[in-house]
Amino acid sequence: MRFSHHLAMIVSLFLAAPVAMAGSEIVTYTSPDDFEDTVFSLESAIVDQGLKIEHVNHVGDMLERTREDVGSDKIIFDHADVYNFCSAKLSREVMEVDPLNLVHCPYRIFVMQEHGSDEIIIGYPKMPEGEMQVVERLLETIVRSAIE
Repeated sequence: MRFSHHLAMIVSLFLAAPVAMAGSEIVTYTSPDDFEDTVFSLESAIVDQGLKIEHVNHVGDMLERTREDVGSDKIIFDHADVYNFCSAKLSREVMEVDPLNLVHCPYRIFVMQEHGSDEIIIGYPKMPEGEMQVVERLLETIVRSAIE
């Protein structure tokens, strides 16, 4: 499914209503706050879980910086960041069951604002059934804490 289709579906979200988007594996919420406050709340929620943010990918900045270089005139985001972090305890737990769960680490939560929109979307990739559901519960807890 093309990204523009995802954005059209996101627009229809109710405030703080989780949605698994059709044809995707993403859970999204609409934040009641602006981008900066949502990011601050997300950072606090991650740290409050005893976790360290390993890296923040500034995807929106990268796409804007390279837009003309790739021959595009479309601005996609006003803001778009992806937060990467891990839990040694949960990672060990799920990788002891299946070492291929390595593919899910680091865990990711994104915050985005489509260009020209006031709506702030926060979300995370769904985890597979089974042992990875413990990680999905952590992601859900962090996101809900960030928007409540």
